[in-house]
Amino acid sequence: MTRHPGRRILYFLAENPLLVLLILMVVVVQAMTGAVLNPGNLRGVGLDAAIIAIVAAPAAMLFIAGYIDFSVSSVLALSGVTAGLIMTDGGSPLLAVLAAVGVGAVVGALNAIFTTVVGLSAFVATLGMMIAVRGVAQLVAPLPVSDFGPEFGFLGVGTLVGVPIAIWIAAVVLLLSSVFLTRVPAGRHVYAIGVSREAAYLSGVKVKTIPFVLYIFSGAAAGLAGAITVARLNSAPAGQLGQGFELQVITAVLLGGVALTGGSGSIFGVLVGVLFMGLLNNALVLLNVPNFWQNVASGLALIAAIALALLTDRLRQRLVVLEARSLLRDTPSESATPAPAEKASR
Repeated sequence: MTRHPGRRILYFLAENPLLVLLILMVVVVQAMTGAVLNPGNLRGVGLDAAIIAIVAAPAAMLFIAGYIDFSVSSVLALSGVTAGLIMTDGGSPLLAVLAAVGVGAVVGALNAIFTTVVGLSAFVATLGMMIAVRGVAQLVAPLPVSDFGPEFGFLGVGTLVGVPIAIWIAAVVLLLSSVFLTRVPAGRHVYAIGVSREAAYLSGVKVKTIPFVLYIFSGAAAGLAGAITVARLNSAPAGQLGQGFELQVITAVLLGGVALTGGSGSIFGVLVGVLFMGLLNNALVLLNVPNFWQNVASGLALIAAIALALLTDRLRQRLVVLEARSLLRDTPSESATPAPAEKASR
């Protein structure tokens, strides 16, 4: 059945509302400032968005499976401090990055043990780990460490064929995450766990192993983001590093259409959510909006993310009903079609 053109537009808006808003925002702010599409500005937005995207991809998969990870901001801080200390002690950049990723993976494994083995609420367990890990970071480095050298700094500000290294890394993480969710059986099981853990278990899905691995992936990604962040800043203040980062990640994931209750979402949507958050923050700076109003806007964006998810879900349900009604109208009823015997008698 061919859809009416107007209904096609409604379907597109229902599936991609944030993409439409993103395009509108870029057009409006570009017309007002003339600076959004400036290459230098786009590079800065891309770097900020890349760090969020690296963590948002595994965070989205946890959301889809019905879990959450609040500890990513503190993991970023501890991993960044670890990488910074290794560099100031004369270690190699590769060792610093591997150590940061390893520290993140260990914290991720602890989160997994608390949530999937012990059975604690993911909200409570990861919130507690967020506080505890931040404290460990401050114990490890009570004073900020800095001056890591140009070799390590290349990870944060270097480019490959004109594109920042961090963006290349984010692209790889997003691509691998998308392939996992759409092409690998375990990735499809992530959705099944989010829809109904009990039904997934009865179907033979590894309802504990898959979230366990996802938590390790989330921690490792936050560790990598920590290494990139301190390489970019050339400093690692344990108390301030990554403050509020977990809310940026969660907002980007929810804005990207990942259901708060689990069971639905896509990596493409997360990418759009990350870009929207990055460009929104950039637009507020370009428009000279005061700092406290930027915080207000970020908070409202989080509320809007949940509201948008609810509204688009209702719109999709309404469109499905309309589609079903149209299909029933276009399908001839059995009583209207003469039976073969009746045709012969005529």
